[in-house]
Amino acid sequence: TVKAQADSVGTRWMFDNLKPGVHVKAYGPAGDFSLHSHPAAKYLFISAGSGVTPMMSMLRWLNDCAPWTDVGFVNCARRPEEIIFRKELELLGSRMPGLSLGFMIEERSSREGWFGHMGRIDAIRLPLLAPDFREREIFCCGPDPFMRAVRQMLEAAGFDMSRYHQESFAAPAVEEVPAPFAMPAGDDAKPLAEAVTPVRFSLSDVDAECVAGQTVLQTARASGVRIPAACEFGLCGTCKVKKVSGEVSMSHNGGILDHEIDDGYILACCSRPLSALDIEA
Repeated sequence: TVKAQADSVGTRWMFDNLKPGVHVKAYGPAGDFSLHSHPAAKYLFISAGSGVTPMMSMLRWLNDCAPWTDVGFVNCARRPEEIIFRKELELLGSRMPGLSLGFMIEERSSREGWFGHMGRIDAIRLPLLAPDFREREIFCCGPDPFMRAVRQMLEAAGFDMSRYHQESFAAPAVEEVPAPFAMPAGDDAKPLAEAVTPVRFSLSDVDAECVAGQTVLQTARASGVRIPAACEFGLCGTCKVKKVSGEVSMSHNGGILDHEIDDGYILACCSRPLSALDIEA
């Protein structure tokens, strides 16, 4: 689902460069934002704009495999004509016995009458659309301000936030990470750029050096080692690799589970060596 706006980067590139007949190499779905990662008796999907895309994927799967699943779906848009997948959603709403579908728009349209919900989702409107939202596993996707408002609303309502999951369109703001190396004093001091840590990529039989501040993924690429990657800000989980030995500083955005970390896995895109590493890649 592609919609280019003034500040778009990836979608603008697609509109400017992709044409019928162009072949695109793409990885399959990855990440933790799925029903399979968070099984529950009841779900609530909350989306805005093109944030409906991952919800639609999950809903299609439910329609094929478990149409009786209890799912509430709140889809928000600016105007009725901007509701993505509207016809398909209405069709699924008539076919899936477990689906409760609600649309919310901000502005009326001159093209058609609107008798549904209007305004922005808030603590008053959410219980009207999903009275039992506190009992549901919630998935949310949309622009960052929208998701921030939903999260704050749920927190204020006393919702168990361990049952809340969201997926972002773009990388969040990243704070500068100080280099985890103490520089020696005196004549033995070296410039920061020369501080390196050995990294062994065992499956590729490659020994590399990671410059201070560099991620494992950057080191792999510089050394000719291929590690699949997609979002590159710790969300999708595509670059997950096994760390055989060594320590890293990893700042992720939900693309890896706690038990995977306990089993020695890291996300190469957001992991920086704290010691010599041996990586299965």
